[in-house]
Amino acid sequence: MADDSAISAIKNRDIIGSYAAIGDSFTEGVGDPGPDGKFVGWADRLAVLLDDRVPEHTFRYANLAVRGRLLDRIVEEQVPRAKELAPDLVSFSAGGNDIIRPGSDPDDAAERFERALVDLTGSVGTVMVTTGFDTRGVPVLRHLRGKIATYNEHVRVIAARHGAPVLDLWSLKTIQDRRAWDDDRLHLSPEGHTRVALRAAQVLGLDVPADPDQPWPPEPPRGSAEVRRDNIHWAREHLVPWIGRRLRGESSGDHVEAKRPDLLPL
Repeated sequence: MADDSAISAIKNRDIIGSYAAIGDSFTEGVGDPGPDGKFVGWADRLAVLLDDRVPEHTFRYANLAVRGRLLDRIVEEQVPRAKELAPDLVSFSAGGNDIIRPGSDPDDAAERFERALVDLTGSVGTVMVTTGFDTRGVPVLRHLRGKIATYNEHVRVIAARHGAPVLDLWSLKTIQDRRAWDDDRLHLSPEGHTRVALRAAQVLGLDVPADPDQPWPPEPPRGSAEVRRDNIHWAREHLVPWIGRRLRGESSGDHVEAKRPDLLPL
């Protein structure tokens, strides 16, 4: 959650009439498919909550995020566009794809993140930043938990230094349930994206229609054979292609463009 001073500063602003989201697959909404073939995701869902607070057809929203993007490319491509659009709110989520790469340095990534945040805050209204998820339950990424925690702490300190509210994903315990994640175990499911959107709205001081911390309903116990079958299926369908792309130097975002590059009404 954002600290009290950040929430107070947001509440003292005018109503948020425009919002631009920048980032990677998390903000693009991968794992939350929509009826038009594009992904929805937490940022789109947050935009709906913001739209409900202003007169009809006055709210405008852009989503500049593209899956697979590293921090420097987000800064190069998306930050200048967000500055041009100059919305009341920008959500800035970047660095996750950098941190999970071998040999990456969370301290160096944080320095680059801060330079971009300073650049943004001079041109837009509020900039809300996000931390990374707690990966202790993610098979491929659990060994990177320490690096992610280090980067997260940098993000929190940077945000406090510049008065930016923080969408703290590490502390949102309900998204550690497996039902909050897509089959690839790397991206959120529709329900996971919904809970993040609700928490983001809370960070911005909005009343929300549901509690993102609400416990999941009980689930029948799973036998070891079922768990093993799921793990084998996941490795074949998701892990092997993911590793293959990295060995080939490819990105899931190659040839993908922002789904909503302009500030438009919902």
